[in-house]
Parts: sequence; structure tokens; C-alpha cells
Amino acid sequence: MGAFGNEDLSSLPTNELRFMKHVHDNVHGNIYLDPLCLKFIDTEQFQRLRELKQLGVTNMVYPGAVHSRFEHSLGVYWLAGETVQRLKTFQGMELGIENHDLQTVRLAGLLHDIGHGPFSHMFEREFLPKVISGCQWSHESMSINMIDHIVDTHHIDVEAQMLKRVKDMILASTEFSELKSNAEKRFLYDIVANGRNGIDVDKFDYLIRDSRACGLGCNFQFQRLTEPMRVIGNEICYPAKEYRTVHKLFATRADLCRTVYTHPKKMAIELMIVDAMVKANNFLEISSMINDPSQYWKLDDTILKKIEIASDPELAEAKKLILRLRRRQLYQFCNEYAVPKDKIDHFKAVTAQDIICSQKHTSLTLKEEDIAVTNVKIDLTRGRENPLECINFYKDYDSGEKFVIPEDRVSHLLPTTYQDMIVRVYAKKPELVEAVSEAFENFQMRTYGIKTQVHATPEKKKRRVM
Repeated sequence: MGAFGNEDLSSLPTNELRFMKHVHDNVHGNIYLDPLCLKFIDTEQFQRLRELKQLGVTNMVYPGAVHSRFEHSLGVYWLAGETVQRLKTFQGMELGIENHDLQTVRLAGLLHDIGHGPFSHMFEREFLPKVISGCQWSHESMSINMIDHIVDTHHIDVEAQMLKRVKDMILASTEFSELKSNAEKRFLYDIVANGRNGIDVDKFDYLIRDSRACGLGCNFQFQRLTEPMRVIGNEICYPAKEYRTVHKLFATRADLCRTVYTHPKKMAIELMIVDAMVKANNFLEISSMINDPSQYWKLDDTILKKIEIASDPELAEAKKLILRLRRRQLYQFCNEYAVPKDKIDHFKAVTAQDIICSQKHTSLTLKEEDIAVTNVKIDLTRGRENPLECINFYKDYDSGEKFVIPEDRVSHLLPTTYQDMIVRVYAKKPELVEAVSEAFENFQMRTYGIKTQVHATPEKKKRRVM
């Protein structure tokens, strides 16, 4: 892997297999790794991704979901390169696509998740806000810092301009993006992380990889989009006849969000891990690592084991929570309801205090630390908007005109609402389930005048004790 020394690897032909090493991936088959990307892969910072499960603690509900961000990153690298190669083959002369562009997009695909924290998105969405007030940290921004750290630490010879474009591609779908719609070869920035309409190879890879790992079927075929795609007006467009495939992409993601990514039991486990990490944070200084790439790369899913086997008395409370996890003594899911669609626009996140304030006179008085509440948003990537309205299609290969398909011309079977907001409530101790469930029902009545949950909390669960 070090056979290329310190030469400028970006100048090597990027499409010749003799310069590449191959690995076999269980989703895409043989993946060929170019020399420059291997320089990044063969670092302790990138190898850390092996210790980050792609779906965090989902394997405690779906036992097969043990795949890592390492293999996902290789998959996105490969699909990103294949996408550019296809555009280069059919429109390369017209669009001015060069090997340099191919290398840049590949590198962006490889490194897009290099800054991810432990336990998937839980680290930045749930843990950090509890220990850092007003925290604006994101794994995409950390990826940018990690890339600079890797280049400096390992003296990787890569052009400054290529590195800047790689970073821009990683940030393209975030609020930190500074891309303009008329930027040169703007379409290249939509391949890895698409901020314009959400169709990108990152989703192509994880939808199939996650579905397979969880033992679920996935009838979305990304090839139906990548094979006929073409660039019109600096934007990747798709044949109009594939609008159903586009919708299936977003519908598949939403379905996985509900059944896998936000599974009630999985989220109960996450809530416990968050509480354990919060209790361990002062002693282990976990949150301080996000400011220093030289320390951050040491942080991964093994943090639980470090807490579990530590002998320090300061970690006693965190260890108790982890022991409960091992013994499957989880926070108890009481119930959930979907916010009525006419109330979503003015929805305010529900808190544990809201539930406590709805408790009626009982012999047991609930405390804030007895309850956990999650407010789960599930959408088709565009919030309450129809994602199809942001996607441009073309009629056929003889046409150079792009257009948006109006919603009323698509299908009457497609949804008219594009976002769910689900409120879930958990009791941190089994003996509190009945009291928490009743307070939750009271809250619904007070807020909406009706009980919006599908069914009452089962009596058997109410009587459960640890």
C-alpha cells in the first residue's frame, strides 16, 4: 500500500485497475481502491470507522445490524466514482469531466463520514446538547477537521484545490455549505451529499446495506436512476418515467426511519446510553474531544466498555445503567402518538415536565428524572414539502429541456402529507409505567381534547416490575 511513496498520487490514471487494490463488498461486489484513497484508508483515523456501527445500537433489536461506517464509506466511495465515470462516458466531452474530477468525488465519498461520533447520530443529536449548551457541532464539520488532521499527520500529498472541493462536497447538504447554484461543474457536488434534492449515493448505499443487514427487503433499485441520468443545465436530471423510482427512494428511507432507525426499543437503549455518557462525561471528558482531532479519533463505540470495566467510583452511576442494558432491564416504552397533521405547523417539542404537569392526584408523584420523552420527525427529506418538487426530469434523450413534474400529475396514491411527528414517552423504572402512561394520556387530552395514541398501554406492561 505504500509502494507509491510521496509522489503526487492524484496524477495517476484513476481508471486503470493495475494501480488499484480491490476488496470484496457484500453489497457492491468488488470495489477497486485507487492509490490516493488508500493513503487515507491506511490511517488510524480512517480505520477507527471499523469501531463505529453504522446503525449504532440497532443490533440490540435487529441482531444482524453490525455493519460499520467503514464498509459504508467504501460503498459510497465506489458509487460516487461509478456515477462520475458514467457521466464522463456519456457526457464527458460536453461537461469537461476529467480524471481529476473523478478522483475528487471518490475522495469525498470515502471521507464523508470520517467525523462521525459513537452510536451513529445519537452522539451529536442527543448526547452533546445535554452536556454543551447551544452546541452547534456536526459530524460533517468534524469530517472537515479530520481530513486536515489526516493530511498533516500522514503528510499525504494532495492538491490544495482538490482538498477544498472534497470538503465542499461533504458540506454540500448542510447549513455550512457556501456553494452557489452556478458554480463550475455544480452537478459534481450533488453526487455524495445532495443539498438540492436529496438524491445522492450516500442514500443509495445505506438504504440497501441497512435493509440487508436488518433482514428486511428493499425493492428500491438505484441503478434505475444512475444508468439513465444526464446533466442538463449544470444539474443531474432523471427520465420522467422514473418518477416512481424517485418517490420509492424517499419512501424507503421513511419506512426505515420508522421501523429501524427510530424503533421504540432501540431508542430506549439510546436514551440509557445517553444518560450513562452524561454521567461519565465530567470524569472521562468525552465532550472535550470534539475540539481536537488528535483526541477525537480515539472516540468510538468502545466507550461503553471503557466505562463498564473502569474501577473509578466516579463512574459508578454510569456503570449501573450499562449493567441494566446488559441485563435487558431497559427504560420502558409506555406509548406514542402521531401529532395530528393540522397541528404539526405549530408543534412544540414535548418535555418530561409537560407529562409531569399532566399528572392527576395519585399516591405516586413523578419526577422529571423518572421520564424520558422523544420527539421523532420522519419525513421524505424535505420536511413538510414534497421532495419531487425539487427534482428535475427530462422527457427523452433527444430532449435538452428539464422540468419538474407537478404533484397533481404524478399519482393520487402518493401521500398528501410528507412529514410525521411522533411523540414517545418512556418510564425509566418499570414500576412507574402505569403512572407515566396515565399522565401521558392526560397530556393528550389537555393538548388535543382527544387521546391520539392508537391504543392504551397494555395492562401487563403497567404491572411489570424490574
